[in-house]
Amino acid sequence: MKKIEFRTEKEYDEAMIEIDRLMKKGEARLSEEELETIRKMALAAQAYEKEHYYVEPPRTLEGMIELRMYEMKLKQKDLAATLGVSDTKLSLILNGKQKPDIPFIKAVHTKLNVSADFIMQHI
Repeated sequence: MKKIEFRTEKEYDEAMIEIDRLMKKGEARLSEEELETIRKMALAAQAYEKEHYYVEPPRTLEGMIELRMYEMKLKQKDLAATLGVSDTKLSLILNGKQKPDIPFIKAVHTKLNVSADFIMQHI
């Protein structure tokens, strides 16, 4: 089977429908050829998404915190509670009006799973 490549959004959408159709059959009911088709279509879809739907990673600590807040589906007050800070302190930090302190940075690393390398580069 040759390499699959999507050139248009329509081709991509059709492939997603086909992948979904095959996946609904269940892995045990798929032939080797169907499994290979899914694998190749998934790789092609991944390449298409990377090219057309790529979102640059955050470039600031505040941006990374906001991304994690979005990913975790937290409101700002819930994020403040998760990090063990007041709503006011979190707001000041996110708006660049206050520098984060060590306990805050530690909480961002442990509670939000932000890498220490990223934190060190952006504080």
